[in-house]
Amino acid sequence: MITLETTIGGRHFDNCMMNAAGIRCQTNKDLDALVASKAGAYVTKSATPHKRAGNPAPRMHELHLGSINSMGLPNNGLDYYLNYVVEDEQKRPDSTNFLSVAGTSLEDNLAMLHQVQDSNFNGFVELNLSCPNVPGKPQVGYDFDRVNTVLNEVFQFFTKPLGVKLPPYFDLVHFDQIAEILNQYPLTFVNTINSIGNGLVVDPETEKVVIKPKGGFGGIGGISVKPTALANVRGLALRLKPEISIVGTGGILNGQDAFEHILCGASMVQIGTQFGYEGTRVFDRVSQELTEIMAHKGYETIDDFRGKLKTFDD
Repeated sequence: MITLETTIGGRHFDNCMMNAAGIRCQTNKDLDALVASKAGAYVTKSATPHKRAGNPAPRMHELHLGSINSMGLPNNGLDYYLNYVVEDEQKRPDSTNFLSVAGTSLEDNLAMLHQVQDSNFNGFVELNLSCPNVPGKPQVGYDFDRVNTVLNEVFQFFTKPLGVKLPPYFDLVHFDQIAEILNQYPLTFVNTINSIGNGLVVDPETEKVVIKPKGGFGGIGGISVKPTALANVRGLALRLKPEISIVGTGGILNGQDAFEHILCGASMVQIGTQFGYEGTRVFDRVSQELTEIMAHKGYETIDDFRGKLKTFDD
């Protein structure tokens, strides 16, 4: 009997697939659709303390191999999402879902996490340290001293399950450095990667950039980022302590992509760009494709192959 079940932080999920924050998860209607889907969980749109309109349009453009966007954290504010997840837990007490927060300052993040700590929410919190699309706000995840400061402040008071969403890293020594910091804290999971920040796409016909914010600079997502995502899943899986699970995000278009993320060490995978294009049916399709791959290889659970990537040195 093949199953796609997984476990993170002692919590059980019927399916190892879910959405990525930012895609089709901004409204109650979006989240209701995720609840009704085959996804094993959902994550809310990354919340700021108050409702935020985000960057001016056009702010997202479809590419042949993915997308470029500079959304700028449009969301309905923390109260909106916190109310939703608390009410959902009351309806479905056996479920665990993810509440994403992404303040534009340390003070914002601490205030929001204090509010979550004092609430009745018992799911997972994803602290987004990697939004590349807010003008004038650098990604915290690239400032390792800042990451350490943030986590040190957070864990002075926060006792609920917490994970961090990270930007992609491109140097092996950076994997060493970020893992050394993360391993000092009681994190439940690490989500890797967010989009590859500050790409630029040009329309040669109009000789113009394709999105308006930041002079056309935006985060690159979709299938073209998969090699970078796999490298980050693998790099962190080899370095983080076993108690910190990996959520793999980036470039998942089909069951093979999900299989590769898990093979590199992911306990759960998030689908972003393709979910945006395809809607909730993507979870049915990718689940079926992954199940067929596992059947062909003789695997019954994802733990049969999770993190067991071979190299030429093995």
